[in-house]
Amino acid sequence: MKRLHVHVAVDDLKTSIGFYSTLFGAQPSVLKDDYAKWMLDDPMVNFAISSRAERAPGIDHLGMQVESDHELRELSGRLKAAGETTRDQEATTCCYAQSNKAWVDDPSGLRWETFFTFGDATVYGEDEPPAAAAPKQACCAPAAKAACC
Repeated sequence: MKRLHVHVAVDDLKTSIGFYSTLFGAQPSVLKDDYAKWMLDDPMVNFAISSRAERAPGIDHLGMQVESDHELRELSGRLKAAGETTRDQEATTCCYAQSNKAWVDDPSGLRWETFFTFGDATVYGEDEPPAAAAPKQACCAPAAKAACC
């Protein structure tokens, strides 16, 4: 089973939590000072919001959450077979979770995250090893492509 993932950057976390809790008819399943997540069955979505100074408000990225590392490797393999370049991450800390991931940009530059979560984390993810950390970006997203024209 796969679950759609949507991550939205917001200006005001408290107000946004109220709005999305009303919209979904449910309180967040994860709630932190800078992050909230709803794991919904109807619609089948992992919907997350965060207030991070380095991110502009709006859609941060989309994704597909899978239930096993095998499913992640299968999905990542399809992206590679389609000729797309992925950025793979193993045992990374992001969004208060431990996950294996494969990132890809769609043809228009929209970032997609495919991931298998296998545990919780006590931090958002800034504690990634220096070699994996990008300067002043969200923990879980590779650099966005530069706009052209």
